Amino acid sequence: MDKLEQFLKRAEALIGRLEAVLPPAAPVVDWNAAVAFRWRKRQGRGYLQPVPSVSPITLDDLQNIDRQKDLIERNTRQFVQNKPANNVLLTGARGTGKSSLIKACLNAFANDGLRLIEVDKDDLHDLGDIVDLISGRTERFIVFCDDLSFEEGESGYKALKVALDGSVAAQGDNVLIYATSNRRHLLPEYMSENETYRHMPDGEIHPGEVIEEKISLSERFGLWVSFYPFKQDDYLTIVGHWLRHFGCGDADVEAARGDALVWALERGSRSGRVAWQFARDWSGKKVQDA
Repeated sequence: MDKLEQFLKRAEALIGRLEAVLPPAAPVVDWNAAVAFRWRKRQGRGYLQPVPSVSPITLDDLQNIDRQKDLIERNTRQFVQNKPANNVLLTGARGTGKSSLIKACLNAFANDGLRLIEVDKDDLHDLGDIVDLISGRTERFIVFCDDLSFEEGESGYKALKVALDGSVAAQGDNVLIYATSNRRHLLPEYMSENETYRHMPDGEIHPGEVIEEKISLSERFGLWVSFYPFKQDDYLTIVGHWLRHFGCGDADVEAARGDALVWALERGSRSGRVAWQFARDWSGKKVQDA
């Protein structure tokens, strides 16, 4: 074996070792494979993973949140029609339909070119890369951050601020950010922070720097939509809707009222999620006992 062959063999072996430690190339996105995608990481490199099966929930399935539904549906319709629309922050009680409403809007407007990209809180630093990836597409993209909240000092907080309104680069025309949270200002609030308020000579009260910092992220969302716990009658209406969805008749709905109230009491919540879970359990048990 001459020196050239030895060199080529050693070079090939070196390249093989390098390829083993380098991150793999990001897979090519098949935009026709799905209407929803998840941002995933593999060896430090992000890529879009198609979601082949999306929740089939519709806007009609969401009961007793008509005002919230109208606001989100109108904003989303404006967006897919290339009209001005806002980034959205949905906050409030758990299980009241915040995430489901966004999924229902995707199903309602998917045929109009709407697409959804779900991003975990830990990957918010990649928002700039995601926007660059979809900037040349004709579809309209909602970047969806579910159950979003931050602890003090988390860097994802500032990454989201920059993506919403703080970068020298304008946010892409074909992308909006929809986020859900149980915290209106996305950060924990403490009683001690009230001490930072300042009383001005003219009688006005001004928040301190800590409060201003916490408000500064949430106010970058142009549309705030609040959700509230359901009253008992609202909860039972939702239970009835889902029982009928699972094939139960009016007599079954009436018979299930007492069990539905006990179910909610045991869970300490009268929410849409609890109503859906009860309806699945009760209707499934009825079929089994038949």
